[in-house]
Amino acid sequence: MSFELPQLSYVAPNFADNFVDSLRQYGFAAVVDHPLDNHRIERIYQDWLAFFASEEVSAFTMNPQSQDGYFSLQSAEHAKGFRDRDFKEYFQFYSWGRCPETLRTDLDAHFSAAVALGATLLGYIAHSLPASISAQLSEPLRDMIVDSEQTMLRVLHYPPIPDGQPVLRAAPHEDINLLTLLPAADGPGLELQLPEGEWISVSQQPGQLIVNIGDMLQEATGGFLPSTTHRVATPDVSHQSASRMSLPLFLHPRPDVVLSERYSAQQYLRQRLNELGVV
Repeated sequence: MSFELPQLSYVAPNFADNFVDSLRQYGFAAVVDHPLDNHRIERIYQDWLAFFASEEVSAFTMNPQSQDGYFSLQSAEHAKGFRDRDFKEYFQFYSWGRCPETLRTDLDAHFSAAVALGATLLGYIAHSLPASISAQLSEPLRDMIVDSEQTMLRVLHYPPIPDGQPVLRAAPHEDINLLTLLPAADGPGLELQLPEGEWISVSQQPGQLIVNIGDMLQEATGGFLPSTTHRVATPDVSHQSASRMSLPLFLHPRPDVVLSERYSAQQYLRQRLNELGVV
């Protein structure tokens, strides 16, 4: 079943209210007319597709301790509760992390712009919270990401599907972080799960930005803002021979932020990375 999220214009007077309403209803929101540079995003997709096909990837093999760098098909994460690794390769970029110098300018610029936009969106979310939920927060949502070295930009490449192989590009999962900002990918596949269990395909339009709730925001709000299970499904035969590029920014709080009585951000992240099989 194909589904199109309501298209919310970032410059509309009622954007903030509609944005939060969509997050509450679906766990996701589709934003258009946003301030991110779509031409830069397209350039990143093209440049990094070439990088993934080059021998240069071997110089940036991921560091298990810092979690930055290149993750191959063999070192990619698996979703919580799944044994098979997702069929993807990716590069994890942090503000302090490694990056090919020829690709750094665009990545730095997109990272900074997306973090700034994410801070604004967290402000809209915080303004909408009931007083009882706000009182539970250890600090304002926007403040949680200030000076965070855990916020991460992931350049994702989903390779063509080998003939006859029953692979899933990204198994069902929820994001770990507070909020994810996902520019439109260059191919289909994103699906989200409705509360009754039905999977729906999310139609992504060029220039669109998908924003979704992560588990840390769910934890911090005591479930008031629930994260939604989603996946990147195996495409139909007509798209299996094509690569798919994606560029999610995962907004993370500082490690010392107290999410709830149960977890600090550092404790929560460490637990989830163990579950994903990457540490």
